[in-house]
Amino acid sequence: MTRAESFDAIILGTGQAGKPLTGALAKAGWRVAIVERDRVGGTCVISGCTPTKTMVASARVAYLARRAADYGVLTGPVTVDQSVVRKRKRDIVDAWSSGSRKGLEKHDTVELIFGHGSFRGPREVEVQTPEGGTRLLTAEHIFVNTGTRTNTPPIPGLAETGFLDSTSIMELDETPEHLVVVGGGFIGLEFGQMFRRFGAQVTILEAAPRLVPREDEDIAKALLEILSEDGITFQMSATVTSVERDGEEVVVHWAGSDGGSGSTRGSHILLAAGRVPATDTLNPRAAGLALTERGFIQVNDRLETNVPGIWALGDVNGGPPFTHVAYDDFRVVRENLLGSGEASREDRMVPYTLFTDPQLGRVGLTETEARKRGLDIRVARLPMSRVARAIEMDETRGLMKAVVDAATHRILGVAILGVEGGEIMSVLQVAMMGDLPYTAIRDGVFAHPTLAESLNNLFLAMDG
Repeated sequence: MTRAESFDAIILGTGQAGKPLTGALAKAGWRVAIVERDRVGGTCVISGCTPTKTMVASARVAYLARRAADYGVLTGPVTVDQSVVRKRKRDIVDAWSSGSRKGLEKHDTVELIFGHGSFRGPREVEVQTPEGGTRLLTAEHIFVNTGTRTNTPPIPGLAETGFLDSTSIMELDETPEHLVVVGGGFIGLEFGQMFRRFGAQVTILEAAPRLVPREDEDIAKALLEILSEDGITFQMSATVTSVERDGEEVVVHWAGSDGGSGSTRGSHILLAAGRVPATDTLNPRAAGLALTERGFIQVNDRLETNVPGIWALGDVNGGPPFTHVAYDDFRVVRENLLGSGEASREDRMVPYTLFTDPQLGRVGLTETEARKRGLDIRVARLPMSRVARAIEMDETRGLMKAVVDAATHRILGVAILGVEGGEIMSVLQVAMMGDLPYTAIRDGVFAHPTLAESLNNLFLAMDG
């Protein structure tokens, strides 16, 4: 029988909450076991933010190279060596993962254990090691940071036909001839535009009637126009019903919301139909953990589960699926364990950026949400074609938009669909954090010519 090994804390997963929490607890003198089934770094470093944005950068270079003549620069035909793109991505991921591992291993009171961990009880975790062995760990404090994985819906013929997901598509050494993307969410849009710029024909099938349904309709319409201009074909209101292979081609059959149907042929399928929590292999029942209907671990605003002594951080708890949210979860738990004990995720401001090109930076309420709440608002809009710096860069696609409280002049929400949209959004997020009225931005002096300078004109364009 395996003998139990005792620790002060067990952390499942080395993602953007688990890794920094390990370091904080170790510095406080805790003896910590951190369990990782794959490579150190979590989804963000290994298969999410780091590799995808590395490849987005390569795709943007290809895009600009093809537009070189617009700037008076003459080049020859532009081609993409997918194997070099992949190597660059791998090198950066390897460097970040290796650095993260070294950061964990430098702590004398931390043991990094590779293997698959699952609950044996509310204080026990069993680890199946890669060598085939088993270790039983016990602790009074257990933190789950196992994240999510690709959702694979039960589409007839999908498994037999074969498909790519957001991880495997980054390992291709050749650009697909025609990539059919199932799902028009953030993952589908980023990869769709990326591979279009690499040279693939791209078709995106989306079940919803429009893109990014949580955003305002004018933002969604502008984004669709931009991506269509890049040569991506969209089929909206299309629910995939089955998949089959016809020789060298894959055929994706879909049904439309109007009762019609159709099919799309391609060389590869990218499945981008969302993600599901990595909880089914954790044996959560053994610990008595309560899950949501979708399988996420239920937590309160302090990230505590229904079982005393167990916390869930990051995507696995069903919060906004962003790396920066996972890191803020770490902050909440650290402060409650080692600090004032008064930290909460309640009412935290959650910005995000869709890394299409141009980017969509978003924070706060949309116009639609504000009106549904019955708020008295004013709306400012400015097309990027009126932004001096964007004109100079020949990057005039998109628009800026801000929602303002009519009485207090406080900024309630921002959408920046434009070049470096995430960076411009962050300027206004800081203003929101500081509770500044929009007039402070309207009347502020910003360096010329910068993108941020256009915020003067955005708020001068306020509606009545």
